[in-house]
Order: sequence, then C-alpha cells, then structure tokens
Amino acid sequence: MALFHVSGYKPYSELRGQILGAGQTHLIDRPNHYAFGTKTQEFAVPSGVDPSGFLKSCSREGGVCIDLNHGTTTLAFKFRHGVIVAVDSRASAGSYIASKEANKVIEINPYLLGTMSGSAADCQYWERLLAKECRLYKLRNNHRISVSAASKLLSNMMLGYRGMGLSMGSMICGWDQQGPGLYYVDDNGTRLSGRMFSTGCGNSYAYGVIDSGYREDMTAEEAYELGRRGIVHATHRDAYSGGVVNLYHMQENGWIKVCKEDVSELIHRYRKGMF
Repeated sequence: MALFHVSGYKPYSELRGQILGAGQTHLIDRPNHYAFGTKTQEFAVPSGVDPSGFLKSCSREGGVCIDLNHGTTTLAFKFRHGVIVAVDSRASAGSYIASKEANKVIEINPYLLGTMSGSAADCQYWERLLAKECRLYKLRNNHRISVSAASKLLSNMMLGYRGMGLSMGSMICGWDQQGPGLYYVDDNGTRLSGRMFSTGCGNSYAYGVIDSGYREDMTAEEAYELGRRGIVHATHRDAYSGGVVNLYHMQENGWIKVCKEDVSELIHRYRKGMF
C-alpha cells in the first residue's frame, strides 16, 4: 500500500469516472469497423476506453505521463517521369530506438503509396483502412480511385477524430488519369497538393538538399540520387532518423522499389560534400 501511495496510484473507481465522464454508467456499443455510411464516423475501440477521455486522464497533473515523441524523415517529389518517394527506417520511442528496419512506405495498391511519420500504429491502421476503401471503390465502379479522391478519404477520416490524440503526417503518392499525384495529409485533416513534401523531424535538412538539386527535367537516375542524398543528409544531422534508405519510383504503369541502402555506407559516398 505504501508503494501505491508513493507512485500516485489511483483507485479503479476514480479512473473509471475520468474515462466515462459524468453521468455515464455503462459503455456505449460501437461498430465493429470504420464505416463511411454512418452519420457519425466511428471505429471499434477496446471495451472500456474512450480515446478522448483516456488521453485527458493521462495528461492531468498527477496522472501518468505518456511520452509521444517520434522521429523520422520522409520525402517525396514529382518530376517529369513520375514521383520519387524516399524514407529512412529508424523507428524511435522517445530516446529509445525501437527498430532499425521499419519500412515507412505503405503499399496501398500497385498505383498508390503512402508514407508514415508520427505514430507508426496510427499511420499503419489508417492507411491500411484506406487501402480497403480503395479496393472497394474499384470493385463498385470498375476503375481505380484517383489520387485526389484517395487523399480526400484519408483527410475525412482524420477530421472525424480531430483532437483525439492521433499522430500522423502522411504523403499519398500515385498515378491516375490526370498523371502523377502527390498530396500531404495530417492528423488535423489538413490536405495539401504540391510538387514536393518532406515530413518528420529531419524534414528541414531534407528540404535543403532537395531545394538545391531539384529540376523538373531530371532523368530517373538523377532523381534517385537526389532522393537518396536528401535522406542521407537528414539522417546524418537528425539523431532520430537513420537505418536504411527505402526508395520508390511511381511510374505510369505502377510503382517500383528502386533500392534499400544503408545510410552509414552512403554517408561515406557523400563524405566530400558533407564535411
């Protein structure tokens, strides 16, 4: 009991009151999956948990401190021959490196890619759900969804849970009847179209490299090298980025994975320009 007192342990009844809220004595039934057909967009959560109430209970004075620090570097840019997507592979949990081999590119379908930054669990869940909705769209309409519509679906999902603690910054890249497409979507529901984006705590370093070497008329090999260089420079300067460079090229006939190279080896290749 003395240990409970020192650690600030709260009785179950008190925590239940914080999570369920005033006047609520039982749990609300929720649907078994996320659905666009309902007036209120919801998805199933573990019994007894209300995400908004739970996060408030953990952030109050005297509550449990949850460290949600993340680190990554992802970049994507359009050019004459399609879209280049390059990401690092270090998954961090605060100051702890959880994985050195995390692939931060979600392969939604042969013509759509999504990147991950923020919470890996949030990005993987919502982008896999987006993949399901894109597949259903193709089955219902007999043609694949556009890049613009896919990014809008993800943005609408995020708007339904705005302020509930999601952590996601994603780039949706693809090729449709309008040509190559690149959109940025985050957990606030922000949706932006552009020719170049970079996300994560190493994005400022990646932007510096891409801005200095970007040209619309680059060859594919020049674009590959620029994408690799952007990630390598970012991982060299940002402690929360590292691992390997996963590089993808979105073409008219679908995406291809170009390479998976260790940044520690690439750093020596670029040593002359970095020091």
